[in-house]
Amino acid sequence: MSVSAQADDKRLDTLAVNNFVEYLRIPSVHPNVDYGDCIKFLQKQAKELGLPIQIFNVRPKKPIVILTWVGKKPELRSILLNSHMDVVPVYEENWKHKPFAADIENGNIFARGTQDMKSVGLQYLEAIRRLKLNGVTFLRTIHISFVPDEEIGGLEGMKLFVETKEFEKLRVGVSLDEGIASSTDEFALFYGERCIWHVHIHCPGQSGHGSLLMENTPGEKVAHILKRFYEFRKTQQKLLKDNPTWTIGDVTTINCTMMSGGVQSNVVPPEMIIVIDCRMPVTIDIQKWEETIHKWCAEAGSDIYITYSQKQPQVPVTKLDDSNPFWVAFKAATDELGLKLKPQIFPGGTDSRYLREIGIPAIGFSPINNTPVLLHDNDEFIGVDTFLKGIDIYCKIISKLANLEDLTG
Repeated sequence: MSVSAQADDKRLDTLAVNNFVEYLRIPSVHPNVDYGDCIKFLQKQAKELGLPIQIFNVRPKKPIVILTWVGKKPELRSILLNSHMDVVPVYEENWKHKPFAADIENGNIFARGTQDMKSVGLQYLEAIRRLKLNGVTFLRTIHISFVPDEEIGGLEGMKLFVETKEFEKLRVGVSLDEGIASSTDEFALFYGERCIWHVHIHCPGQSGHGSLLMENTPGEKVAHILKRFYEFRKTQQKLLKDNPTWTIGDVTTINCTMMSGGVQSNVVPPEMIIVIDCRMPVTIDIQKWEETIHKWCAEAGSDIYITYSQKQPQVPVTKLDDSNPFWVAFKAATDELGLKLKPQIFPGGTDSRYLREIGIPAIGFSPINNTPVLLHDNDEFIGVDTFLKGIDIYCKIISKLANLEDLTG
């Protein structure tokens, strides 16, 4: 490599890190996120890259930002590079660095969003910058999307956007979205997600004085139901322990997250409510699972009823075989780079589920390995070298996907 080429690479690296730091310093944090500064930042990036930018508001103050690089064959289905602008809250007193200062220390950048997932959004843009500077052109159109509210379920973000005519006009063939950092040299790759249910179980019963031994009280109903749930939970823990190649996404997780009822310590309340967070893998029959929950409630006593604050459907996974030309192209890129992939089911939820639900293949992938998993945690960070390597990885992946000529894709 010539001295001038090395200087150009160093200049691009410096620019990429500076842009990343600027993006991280925007506190697009819940609750009540203000996305205005994110939009200004992305408008500046679009201008520098020479790309048109569109902003759609699916709800007031819920912007969808789309940058587009038109391909030579726009009739082919496009590539969507998706990321979310919002980040989860921080407990600043537990951080060694200010969570929105983006301090760089010992080669690491510390800030909320370094892993989840402002790094990925910036890697998309910096990869596009390098590809354009190299005079590369592609067959397929590439859309780079920045969406709101993923961290609170995407209900007023991607979920609504995929139902719009504006989304339909993008003619998306495949979507890339976030994954999770890996503490080993492998890269986690996600092709499906568990479905999430937040089950509110209402247990009415006999109320009265706390000194009595009444029948049919709300508390004993709650006790029976929790016993059933936690017995099942132990079976899932055993499955995970007995199958070392499995991940948490391969089992059903059960956690009681809320309990309510009663206003005074010596009065048995007329109702108690428990909330169970259930996350079911793609292998489970959710109809039978719901029947099981109702059976446990019936065992516990009369008049128990269930409501849901979240009840996702079971969404088909993205195929990782030769029937999916986008996967073949993605895998070819990572093979050429010598990356070790670990395909798995995402343990939580991302915006990819909304695309899979309408039949669009979606791959969850964050090029972050040999890094502690710190999404949503204190002192979240990414190494500068890891961030920059991710740009090179996306250059290869984007090139393979966007030059895929197979018209079935």
